[in-house]
Amino acid sequence: MEPNCPTSSNDYAADISSIRQAQVRIEPFAHRTPVLTSETLDSIAGRKLYFKCECFQKGGAFKFRGACNAIYSLDDDHATKGVVTHSSGNHAAALALAAKLRGIPAYIVIPKNAPKCKVENVKRYSGQVIWSEPSMQSREDTANKVLQDTGAQFHYELFQVNLELLVELGQGTISLELLEQASEIDTIIVPISGGGLISGVALAAKAINPAIRIFAAEPMGADDAFQSKINGRITKLSEVNTIADGLRAFLGDLTWPIVRDLVDDVIVVDDEEIIQAMRLCYEILKIAVEPSGAIGLAAVLSNSFKTNPAYSECNNICIVISGGNVDLGVLWNSVNK
Repeated sequence: MEPNCPTSSNDYAADISSIRQAQVRIEPFAHRTPVLTSETLDSIAGRKLYFKCECFQKGGAFKFRGACNAIYSLDDDHATKGVVTHSSGNHAAALALAAKLRGIPAYIVIPKNAPKCKVENVKRYSGQVIWSEPSMQSREDTANKVLQDTGAQFHYELFQVNLELLVELGQGTISLELLEQASEIDTIIVPISGGGLISGVALAAKAINPAIRIFAAEPMGADDAFQSKINGRITKLSEVNTIADGLRAFLGDLTWPIVRDLVDDVIVVDDEEIIQAMRLCYEILKIAVEPSGAIGLAAVLSNSFKTNPAYSECNNICIVISGGNVDLGVLWNSVNK
């Protein structure tokens, strides 16, 4: 049965029809990303693997889908003064690019420790960069000041939960494409951070095929989703420490119910496993993948996955390669340690 669209914030706020509407909305702007396969990686994993390559999406990551859906859902009155966000990574670039395509300004608050390659992407897409300190409080305070100075719309506060929902719906278009490209898939492994990507993917995929399994892949140094599933409630960490800079956020009130109910399990891997998966993507798939994007392959190749009898029937596995905006200097230093 397809998910409903209830009004309660404790229920799912999206359905498959809304995701299909998002697909139509973003189709003129977003790429239909390829699905790659590799017999070599199949033999290493002992399963048939499919790689949904969002690293080839505009902006170099899946984030463009949600940002594009949100920006093109704004009416002209709301859009004309532009949008404000704070982000250290791919969302910043995605929002800047979507705003550029819409012809409106984007004010992007970026912490000083953000990866250089991701900052350059924001500038490339004409986003106006405003620096903040690395703390979340500084990011929020700086964004609020920009909001007051420009009259622009803060991308999450504009319609409160509704705009965040539009982002989530955009991410769900990945599943619509994927299951048209490879309908035999029985399992999808998705990186998890704030939960927007996996929520959209899970809602769409389970509406199309209720038997499909959805697994989250999470770094050991930022395993709030794993702990939240165990505790049955949102569990935030006092600190995070992982090379996967795109996976350092925590689940929110909108995404948690979907992760709680529709994500079948969370697979935790360490940074060394992530780095090795990045190397395999580069050497075998011939694609540049950031740590957050490689974590799904790391999960499939982990001993905890290979030896768990609960996963024995996962034979046709899709790994969502969420992005390819890798800081090559950091990559080489990590590989050569």
